[in-house]
Amino acid sequence: MRCEILGIAFDTLTLPQAVDRARVFLAGDAPRTVATPNAEIVQQARKNPAAREAINAADLVLPDGIGVIRAARILGLPIRERVAGIDFAQALLPVLAETGALVYFLGASPGVAEEAARRAAEAHPGLRVCGVRDGYFADGSQPDVADAIRAAGAHAVFVCLGAPKQELFMRQYAARTGARLLVGLGGTFDVWAGRLKRAPQLFIRLNLEWLYRTLRQPKRLFRTLRLPAFLWAARRAKNKTNGSREAL
Repeated sequence: MRCEILGIAFDTLTLPQAVDRARVFLAGDAPRTVATPNAEIVQQARKNPAAREAINAADLVLPDGIGVIRAARILGLPIRERVAGIDFAQALLPVLAETGALVYFLGASPGVAEEAARRAAEAHPGLRVCGVRDGYFADGSQPDVADAIRAAGAHAVFVCLGAPKQELFMRQYAARTGARLLVGLGGTFDVWAGRLKRAPQLFIRLNLEWLYRTLRQPKRLFRTLRLPAFLWAARRAKNKTNGSREAL
């Protein structure tokens, strides 16, 4: 089941259910994609039709961010819980190791993906990394990147190109990569590589990870201020819906 929030249709799954769905994707033959939009990405997609279409075209759209959950509550939608992209990917690593799937790490700054892949393989014996490439390539090189992934024989691809580049790449080139599962993960490699520190569990449990990141990276303040605008837009959408019902 999917619920729409400001033009983006989210799947109403828990983290374990999302991982189970990924298992099914990996066992199939067709390329499947996973998008992990937060409130900021939804706001971007409202102004960018191509990004919105790319996200909604994903086979699995997970609510990454407490802002999405709060908007769902405002709209009365049954989204069960926040499923952060990094948590989804972390839970997917042992599955990939267990199944012997070949994994390709794509994105982030030079050297970051390599370190993220090294640490992931160290933490999950049996994880088979078949290729690594940073995200610093021109749009015109995207077909070559997809061909390199295919040549590596990847079954799964972690795509950390940032939004909306990663969603657009997955939509256009998923089939060309030959992979069964592609997941857009934003800045996950920076955390896995130790370049950025994730919020302590207390902040995560209290749904204050956004606050921790803003305190650690003051430059994110402008981005954080998009959250109130997002929630206000959700409330306006709710009021508009209620007004339409009353008019009937």
